[in-house]
Amino acid sequence: MPHRLLYRIFIVCILFIADWYVMGGLRDAFKKKNFVHKKWFGFSYGVFSFALTVGLFASIYTGLGVGFKAALMMVFFLLQMAKFCFIPFILANDLQRISDWFKKRKAAAGIPQEEQPEEEHVLMGRSAFLMKAGVMASTVPLIAVAAGLRSWAYDYQIKRVNLYLPNLPKAFDGLKLGQLSDIHSGSFYNKTAVQGGVDMLLKERCDMVFFTGDLVNSIASEMRHYQDIFGKVKAPLGVYSVFGNHDYGDYYEWWNNWPAKARNLQNMVDIHRHMGWELLRNENRRLKIDNEEIGILGMQNWGVLGGNPKYGDMELTTRNTDDLPVKLLLSHDPSHWRAEVLPDYPQIDMVFAGHTHGMQFGVRTDNYQWSPIQYVYREWAGLYREGHQQIYVNVGYGFLGMPGRVGILPEITIFTLKAGTDPKRGLIS
Repeated sequence: MPHRLLYRIFIVCILFIADWYVMGGLRDAFKKKNFVHKKWFGFSYGVFSFALTVGLFASIYTGLGVGFKAALMMVFFLLQMAKFCFIPFILANDLQRISDWFKKRKAAAGIPQEEQPEEEHVLMGRSAFLMKAGVMASTVPLIAVAAGLRSWAYDYQIKRVNLYLPNLPKAFDGLKLGQLSDIHSGSFYNKTAVQGGVDMLLKERCDMVFFTGDLVNSIASEMRHYQDIFGKVKAPLGVYSVFGNHDYGDYYEWWNNWPAKARNLQNMVDIHRHMGWELLRNENRRLKIDNEEIGILGMQNWGVLGGNPKYGDMELTTRNTDDLPVKLLLSHDPSHWRAEVLPDYPQIDMVFAGHTHGMQFGVRTDNYQWSPIQYVYREWAGLYREGHQQIYVNVGYGFLGMPGRVGILPEITIFTLKAGTDPKRGLIS
C-alpha cells in the first residue's frame, strides 16, 4: 500500500511540473498578450489543473456517477494529451536557447558589436515560431475528438469471438450468438444509421441474441422512434435481455411522483415484450436442443460503484439450475463478475456484460486496447478469463454524455460457441 501511495504522489508531482513547464511555454508563445503574464492567469491555470487532478482521483476512488466519472476522465486525458503535444516544442526551444547561449559565450570576443542585434532578432523569431507551432500541435487531440465524435458515433464494428466452453453439450457446438449492449436510444440523432447497425446484426443470422442492458438513458419514451428498428432483432432460439442501470428511471427527476416512475418501469417491461425480447429479471430459462440443455440466466442490475443500483439477486437468478452443464449469465455491470460471481458462484461459466462503453474514448485494436475507463473497471472491453470462468464486456451500441465516440467504436459482438478448451488461452487484459 505505501508504494502505491508513493507512486500516486510521484505521478501528481510529474503532472504539476508539466503544468509549470507548459505555463512558461504559453507565456513564451504569447509574449505580446498581456493577460498571459498576469498573476491571475497563472493562478487560475493552477487552480484549474489542481481541480482537474483532484477530479481524476475522485472519479477513480469515489462513488461518483459513471457518466460524471467518464466526463471528468475524458477532459483530464484530453488536456494531458494536448499538454504533452506542446511540451516537445517547449523543450526544443529551451535546448536551442541553451545551445545559442554556449555559442555566444565561446564566440563573444570575436563577434562585432553591430551584428548582435540581428542575431538576437533571428533567435527571437525562431523561438516564436517554435512556440506557436507547439500551440498548434497541442490542438491536434482536440481537433481529432471533434472530427471523430460524429464520424465514429455510428461506425458499427463486428467483433467475432470463438467462445470455448468445456462442458458445452455437442448439440450447442457451433451455435452463433449475437450480443448488443447499451443502446441508449435517447442519445441517437440518426435513425438511418441506427437501422444500418441492426441490419449488420441481422445479416449474421444468429441462432440467438443477448441484450445486456441500457436500452434508454432515463425514461421509456426515448424508445418511441426506435422500437420498430430494434423490434426487428429476432433469432430462432430467442432474444434474451436484461435491464441496465439506466433502464429503471433512477436518473430521472420524478419530483416524488412514484406512481409515474412505476408506470415508466412497466412501460420498459412492455417495450421488451412488444419487441419479442424475453426480459429476464433475476430469473433463468432452459434452452433445449436435441434433448440437451444449457441455462440462460438474466440478473437485474448490480454494480459495485456508487450511483449504480443493486437490484440483482443471484440466489433467485440461479435457482433450479444446478443440473445444467453450462450457465450463461447476462449481467449488465462487469464489476459484478469479480465482486459476486467469481467468489460465490463458480457454477457460472460465462458472463455477458456491457456498461463501460469503453468510456467512448481510447484505442482498441486486435492486439492492444487502452481507455481511461480501465482505471475504474478492471474488466472493461473484450474477453477475460479467471480459472474456468469467463466474462465478455461489450463496449456498447450507442453513446451517452459525449455525443459520439473517439477510438472506441460501437460494437456488435458475434460469438461462436465451441465445445472444449481454448487452444490459445490468450486474453486481452
